[in-house]
Amino acid sequence: MQLSLREKFADPSRGIYFIGTTPPRDTTSDEQMKEIAGKLLSRLAKLEYDGLIIYDIQDESARIDTPRPFPFKETRDPREYSRLISDLSNRETITYKSVAQRDRADFDRWLDEAWNDFGLRNLVLVGSPSSEGDIRLTLPEAYAAINEHQYPFHLGGVTIAERHAIKGNEHERLLNKQANGVEFFVSQAVYNPQATIDLLASYARSCREQGITPKRIILTFTPCGSAKTLEFMEWLGISVPPATRWRILDAQNPLAESIRICQNSLDQILEACIPLGLPLGLNIESLTNRKEEIDASIQLYRLLKATLDLKLAEHQLEG
Repeated sequence: MQLSLREKFADPSRGIYFIGTTPPRDTTSDEQMKEIAGKLLSRLAKLEYDGLIIYDIQDESARIDTPRPFPFKETRDPREYSRLISDLSNRETITYKSVAQRDRADFDRWLDEAWNDFGLRNLVLVGSPSSEGDIRLTLPEAYAAINEHQYPFHLGGVTIAERHAIKGNEHERLLNKQANGVEFFVSQAVYNPQATIDLLASYARSCREQGITPKRIILTFTPCGSAKTLEFMEWLGISVPPATRWRILDAQNPLAESIRICQNSLDQILEACIPLGLPLGLNIESLTNRKEEIDASIQLYRLLKATLDLKLAEHQLEG
């Protein structure tokens, strides 16, 4: 019998593995969307993975003064794409939901539909990208709503190591979200391993001091094959140290170099954090629809999954 994602997450000895993707543009027909989903899943056919993460893409231009490197395009409802992907792949999905645009009554209706009409069980709630503008529901209010809701969603949250590097309190955010019912966390894409190590070490230490069982952290990685992709990563708030930036841009094959950098980053994180007893997972995404970067994300997935599997096996033998 196939285990649910909730059951897999509950086993700290195993890694959990995801592919991250976005719904197609809102002008995409149902038939075209099915074709797009089929192409994606055919690329993944030979991979062992636990599910897909479906993002809810928002216009984040209010968060930053710099123009968006790639124009923002509205997408199909992530719930529709999640249901389609789940039906075609026979795997569960994790669906992101940006909560700021709806009031409490609207959000309650959205949750009812997500469970009954779309069959969603695993959600990651995200707040407004900026404190400016019309925020109709805050993230804490959304957590309260989902905790009071009749259906038992498996709830996830976002973690951003870059915030920890600046403010030093991201681990406290994790603990606060955990207290509000969050069962797992998905990181922003990692290109600054030390920031991630510092965050995970602070979180593990706080959990230990407070006698709390740490929740699973899913680390996101993405390949980067061009200056434009790198510009987009930095626009999204992903921290890329200057030396890493030049390694990618000056390389004869930037994509291959970015894959090496990602593997090295994961090695550093695992070396420091596997002994801390944190349950981990991986999420590999492509930030663009360029075929080269999508193919590279598949290669990166194989490499990083093998890396984490090996480290976990070694740790169990030592233990």
